Amino acid sequence: MGFLAGYILGVAVGVGLIVGFARYQNIRSKRRTDLAEAIAAFARMTVEDSRKILPDPFYPSWLTWLNQHLEKIWPYINEAASELIKNSVEPTLEAYIPIVLASLKFSKLTLGTVAPKFTGVSIIEGDPGEIIMELELQWDGNPNIVLDIKTRVGMRLPVQVKNIGFTGVFRIIFKPLVDEFPCFGAVCYSLREKKNLDFTLKVIGGDVSAIPGISDALEGTIRDAIEDSIAWPVRKIIPILPGDYSYLELKPVGILEVKLIQAKELTNKDIIGKSDPFAVLFVRPLRDRMKTSKTINNSINPIWNEHFEFVVEDVSTQHLTIKVYDDEGIQASEFIGVAQVALKDLEPGKVKDVWLKLVKDLVIQRDQKNRGQVHLELLYCPSGTESAYMNPYDPEFRLTKLEKAFKHGSDEIDLTDPIKSKKDVIVRGVLSVTVISAEDLPSADLLGKSDPFVELTMKKSEQKYTTRVLNDTLNPVWNQTFDLVIEDGLHELLILEVWDHDTFGKDKLGRCIMTLTRVILEGEFTDSFPLDGTESGRLNLHLKWTPQPIMRD
Repeated sequence: MGFLAGYILGVAVGVGLIVGFARYQNIRSKRRTDLAEAIAAFARMTVEDSRKILPDPFYPSWLTWLNQHLEKIWPYINEAASELIKNSVEPTLEAYIPIVLASLKFSKLTLGTVAPKFTGVSIIEGDPGEIIMELELQWDGNPNIVLDIKTRVGMRLPVQVKNIGFTGVFRIIFKPLVDEFPCFGAVCYSLREKKNLDFTLKVIGGDVSAIPGISDALEGTIRDAIEDSIAWPVRKIIPILPGDYSYLELKPVGILEVKLIQAKELTNKDIIGKSDPFAVLFVRPLRDRMKTSKTINNSINPIWNEHFEFVVEDVSTQHLTIKVYDDEGIQASEFIGVAQVALKDLEPGKVKDVWLKLVKDLVIQRDQKNRGQVHLELLYCPSGTESAYMNPYDPEFRLTKLEKAFKHGSDEIDLTDPIKSKKDVIVRGVLSVTVISAEDLPSADLLGKSDPFVELTMKKSEQKYTTRVLNDTLNPVWNQTFDLVIEDGLHELLILEVWDHDTFGKDKLGRCIMTLTRVILEGEFTDSFPLDGTESGRLNLHLKWTPQPIMRD
């Protein structure tokens, strides 16, 4: 008995030790996993994150040490940096010189006696052969910057740039990493993010605002020059060791194609009537790279149907920005809202259809006001890409070159420049639209019913077709097919509007708008589409595309 009890006790203790050891190992493993995740999180930490975690009084002593030594050597940095800025920025100023000026040069440029301060730091994960560091810098300086301006009428104006306040994040890249001291071949630097830039312009001995057009033109030129000369993805390269570092220079990496389709529920800025909206789109905010749509008068649900192309230089960090304004004629346009798409979220060679919510400010997005939405179709095409892409609607179908956008043969395509080729191609075909039915339409009659019918319109060719009227129903079934000859499928829009028929007119119940991209790619599909203007209404459609030979414009 004693032996049995001892045996049972021994087994129990052994099992307990095993369970305890296993539990300890699990806890230890979890701690290691948590530690690894914490380290990885710190590695991804941005400058902004570091400032939140470590406010100024608790910031690392080495950053304070860096600022202290920066103050000591600032006079020497000032002399070198002033010359560097003058040589790099002045040619850009000349390139962006406004039409009212004949010349624009620096007559004086020193950065003053107040050194900037580093207020944040982070290390960015990059390629194995590089080290990327980002430093947030704040500068409220007292520089002596005087621009020598000559107007078209021969007048000379010395304009002083004063009261400069600047906050931004500079990116420094040490690349390539080598075995030879100092362990990197070159240093690239760039203004990664311009958070704030304030300055005033003053004519020495007068007021620049007293000369019509000069002040705004000068301010825009200075901001464009900064953006074009030093703002990311532009980078300045300083060779440290002998070698060819031309591969580090800024180069286009692809083309972003944008179809601005429509907007809905825009804020009405006009007291009488409706807004006259237009859109400004850009990847880099330079005047010669910004695209402006046409103005749609008296509408808060405009249809643009316009195409734009943008050069992409860094798909990992750049964005497409769209700003919508209300055209006020001779007065300044009134801002409605802004939206943004990160290019890294686009899959190369695949069309992406997006609705973007407009906000007042991209940084502070706690905007409860409904400013409307913008509908875009996006396609990012990397340059010089030989690999095949997948059809976004048929994973089994491989697309190459021009075919990455539309499913056609490539025998007539210039393979050396597929983007240019696509612009010259007209995609012709027959679009068969079957209006099957609608669901949950709003009631337009006193008895709680409607008498619905559908109008089909091709935006570009202005073809129009109408279904029959179905009386006293909110869930009509038409099953009517319309064959439409399409001469330019890449640039067409199909607009379907559901109306209630009345004896003395008609009332709109809702509408949906679509490009022909999906049906051209997929060939045929059936789907249900929500109706704008209703809370629950939907339209059920079947679309089929029968292509005809590709034609050159």
